[in-house]
Amino acid sequence: MGYLQEARENHVKKKVEEALRSKMKQKALKECDHYALKYAECATGRTMSVVWQCRKQAKELNSCLHQYTNDAVLEEMKREYMLEQDAKASSG
Repeated sequence: MGYLQEARENHVKKKVEEALRSKMKQKALKECDHYALKYAECATGRTMSVVWQCRKQAKELNSCLHQYTNDAVLEEMKREYMLEQDAKASSG
């Protein structure tokens, strides 16, 4: 494989991974909307005190987001993407 072709494939892989990360983050925000609203409600009208006054809500939000945004989830999304690409290639 030539250097140029390899560079193109790596670029495509990076773009795909960026798109999958973005999709993963969107899903996490949607799934954790309840916690985000609770945190926002607590933070409203606060400045520095948000750090200690809303610690519980921040931990709940981060915990929820982590369920949907971790390496295992990303690897599963990559695997599903590759399966879809293989199916398209074999049917086309």
